[in-house]
Amino acid sequence: MKHLTFSALTLTSVILLGSCATNTTENTDIASGEVHVVGAMRNVMWKGELGGTIDLDTLSAKKHLIGLGPVEYLAGEMMIVDGKSYKSVVTSDSTMRVEETFAAKAPFFVYAQVPEWQERAVPDSVQNLQQLELYLDAETKNSKRPFPFKLSGEVETATIHIVNLPAGSTVSNPDEAHQGQVNYELEQEEVEVAGFFSTEHKAVFTHHDTFMHLHLLTKDRSKMGHLDEVVFKPGSLTLYLPKE
Repeated sequence: MKHLTFSALTLTSVILLGSCATNTTENTDIASGEVHVVGAMRNVMWKGELGGTIDLDTLSAKKHLIGLGPVEYLAGEMMIVDGKSYKSVVTSDSTMRVEETFAAKAPFFVYAQVPEWQERAVPDSVQNLQQLELYLDAETKNSKRPFPFKLSGEVETATIHIVNLPAGSTVSNPDEAHQGQVNYELEQEEVEVAGFFSTEHKAVFTHHDTFMHLHLLTKDRSKMGHLDEVVFKPGSLTLYLPKE
């Protein structure tokens, strides 16, 4: 009986220690805002690896989540902000459908957990993506990289796209990957933007000509997509960076 009791206690201790280790790891990730990358853009664009490498349902229990990437087989866009996941798909050349769901897979995806954000007003001189990239680079020289960020404010104009690869298509270069893609023009919209910045992840989660990957969601949750071009309304923009 003593042997059984000792074994039971030992097993209980192992389970508890394992649980503590898991929680410690997750808490460390949350505290640090560590960026996680699954898959790579280059594998999709050049190798045609279109299937999901991550099921977003596996992230649904994580707290304070931010993330973005395409839907598997390039059939839409995904964006997670403040722990809520949004999926957008093309319904016509001028319309889309946006739903709140984690029921999707992505061929590459980048995400982080950020429990606290520090906010700052963005200078009026920052009105487009090129100016935003330079501003972020200058403001975060001494910060941990890569890092997630958010923006909220108003756009005077913006262009977003949703990938919409025809079913059964194969891909061996970026031009083929963008077959079926639909661009949407926005004007005078209140928006939220989820983004990731890195100087070391070109062709992994950013395109080769930028340090940023951004998805935009309108305040009414009716439009969401990859942000290509924008003119921000001066004085309206707030930047959120992970609190260090």
